[in-house]
Amino acid sequence: MSDQNSSKKPQRGPKPPIPLSVITGFLGSGKTTLLNRILKDPAMADTAVIINEFGEIGLDHLLVDQASDGILELSSGCLCCTIRGDLVTTLEDLLRRIDNGRMDRLARVVIETTGLADPAPILHTIMLHPYLVMRYRLESVVTLVDGINGLETLDTHEEARRQVAVADRLVLTKTDLVETPQQAEAFEALRTRLSDLNPGARQLDSAEGEAVPANLFDAGLYDPATKIPDVAKWLNAEAYEDPHHHHGHSHGHGHDHSHGHHHHHDHVHDVNRHDDKIRAFTLATDRPIPASALEMFIDLLRSAHGPKLLRVKGIVQIAEDPDRPVVIHGVQHVFHPPATLEAWPDEDHRTRMVFITYDLPEGFVRRLFESFSGALLPDTPDPKAMTENPLAISGFTSSIRD
Repeated sequence: MSDQNSSKKPQRGPKPPIPLSVITGFLGSGKTTLLNRILKDPAMADTAVIINEFGEIGLDHLLVDQASDGILELSSGCLCCTIRGDLVTTLEDLLRRIDNGRMDRLARVVIETTGLADPAPILHTIMLHPYLVMRYRLESVVTLVDGINGLETLDTHEEARRQVAVADRLVLTKTDLVETPQQAEAFEALRTRLSDLNPGARQLDSAEGEAVPANLFDAGLYDPATKIPDVAKWLNAEAYEDPHHHHGHSHGHGHDHSHGHHHHHDHVHDVNRHDDKIRAFTLATDRPIPASALEMFIDLLRSAHGPKLLRVKGIVQIAEDPDRPVVIHGVQHVFHPPATLEAWPDEDHRTRMVFITYDLPEGFVRRLFESFSGALLPDTPDPKAMTENPLAISGFTSSIRD
């Protein structure tokens, strides 16, 4: 090997985007405990952890003098910064450190949010910023769920249900406190309910040692070791077809899927009262989609129903360039700039899109998609008619083409 690879030589071309994860969670769900534990893990080397509220959070490591710019180096090789003002400023500071060589590499950034905050605005801050969106890429949303009081929190807080729905990883905390048969039954009911709200998210049991950095954060499209996209794992589309059996726990409840009412849970809580608004489903087609049709479909959904799209992930076969799939990723009305992969990562070349929606019926999204993708149903207007309808297309912008 010549010395071309030595780190002293400035990298040519744009640096690859830095994976960014958000840790959010129910009040009292134990984020401080989790952060204290993972910050000691050598796997957190080259990670920057941005903490939202310095005053309230008792991190062991922060009981040292704060560094001048609010960024601390921890013994694990991890950086900790507390947001002094603006998240954007902090993220720009981190980039400056890398770009001027004060820091060798930044493997990922983890942002911890307050209590029941909706993580979407934080993600939008980055995704709507023309420079930050080029330098950071959303890797995973981690939601902590209190294993003891989780059901009650889900019943009483709208925000908690949305936090669960938008997550890639659900960490169940305080599970070591589950002792009585009633608690065990409530805990199983909680796991089932989390699967119903978000079938694609992996559930990690904190007390069982499952909430380690590799499980929490490596949920992005790119395998961190190889930098190769692992679309199947990222989309986890199969989970949306059989909602109860993907997280490796057999429930033994004998769920009857024919009506989805879960009568046997009624004595614990009435699931339908709250959770029916949240839907998780997959759209798939083996017919290539014209780029303009994809753009119109996304734009119509975004402009008309943005707040109702909690999360959208997809890989799309574009008619004009069928060998290079396009990856789309949105949080509510804000979408990452679509990424074009150089090749399909595996044999499956179908378009697959995973939606998690709030108060937006699956049938509506499916019909809209079918009318745009050309798989016309008898009772749907054809795309031309929809295009000519000025109302349907108002708010149309060409965000995807860029």
